[in-house]
Amino acid sequence: MGKQLELTASDGHKLGAYRADPVGTPKGALVVIQEIFGVNNHMRKLCDGYAADDYVCIAPALFDRVGKGIELGYGAEDQEKGKSVRAQLKWDQVMLDVAAAHEAVQSLGKVGILGYCFGGSVAWLGATRQDFVASVSFYGGNVADFASEQPKCPVICHIGADDKSISADKVEIIKVAHPEIPVYVYPGAGHGFNCEERSSWNPEASKIARQRTLDFLGKHFL
Repeated sequence: MGKQLELTASDGHKLGAYRADPVGTPKGALVVIQEIFGVNNHMRKLCDGYAADDYVCIAPALFDRVGKGIELGYGAEDQEKGKSVRAQLKWDQVMLDVAAAHEAVQSLGKVGILGYCFGGSVAWLGATRQDFVASVSFYGGNVADFASEQPKCPVICHIGADDKSISADKVEIIKVAHPEIPVYVYPGAGHGFNCEERSSWNPEASKIARQRTLDFLGKHFL
């Protein structure tokens, strides 16, 4: 369903991206932001899934700033590599790449941002620093660190109650700073609960979170 393409950020950096288009007329577009494992098979499947729900999806390869074509699995070694690559990225550079993806689909009309793990934090920054119509953050570990920033669009957050990388204190920071934002906490779900390729996959939480996401997007893409 999807295709690979190349984007150019405003600082001249060239990065890859995966784009999936719906069969019919799109409702708009989503910039889909990767976990620490790159734009891998799971991220492409996510894009294909939301494209089936009539959104054009584009997933910029944010790791291209460190090395081209980095795609990782979910074993311990890949997790460590993903953390290492992620640590070499600067937030400002990441947001330039997000802006390039946004620009690539802005002619379609409304554009939202949706991110997972590392991408969940990026989705928050997309809401506070760029011009999206809606933002969805799945288990973004750094959202609490940027809770002082004010979103310019509606946001929802999905977090597993058993997520060891997002403590209850961090969840409370987000809720206190932004009581208007729905922060959905899923009992029995850990970090990465939405990914069927991870041991932490929680089918029930994943299904509920996806439906809430579609309902939220549907409201803001009218």
